[in-house]
Amino acid sequence: MKKVGIVMGSDSDMPVAEKAIERLEKYGIPYEVHIYSAHRTPEAAKDFAENAEKNGFACIIALAGKAAHLAGSLAANTMLPVIGVPVKASVLDGMDALLSTVQMPSGIPVATVAIDGSANAAILAAQIIATNDEELSEKLKAERREAAEAVLAKDKKLNS
Repeated sequence: MKKVGIVMGSDSDMPVAEKAIERLEKYGIPYEVHIYSAHRTPEAAKDFAENAEKNGFACIIALAGKAAHLAGSLAANTMLPVIGVPVKASVLDGMDALLSTVQMPSGIPVATVAIDGSANAAILAAQIIATNDEELSEKLKAERREAAEAVLAKDKKLNS
């Protein structure tokens, strides 16, 4: 199975990244975690992105706050899907990071999840991998069924 790259702009993003790590571990998806800054270590970030496909990655999850250029800079240097996670890290409550992540120019897409939404980023990464992995696809379908059943059970309890 191909792995997922989790790249943070700073170690302060780790509490948000941990939610993605938990999901990937739950699904049995291998991953690597790195800290590369779009601004402080642009060459290291570029090298990671340029070599990600040959290094066995299926996609990259990029977490960054404030200016949040990391996902876009990685996407500019790879053909792999990049999933941006804007991190709430400033007085603007993450809106700055959200806009920096989602407003990509035509031709360089970044899939973007909610502010601090790394669990959804991991689920999206799993869905990408599951297009070629039936066992993983079944795990994801089972998880959706369980979530639906939990909602219906709560509805039944509420109305009984």
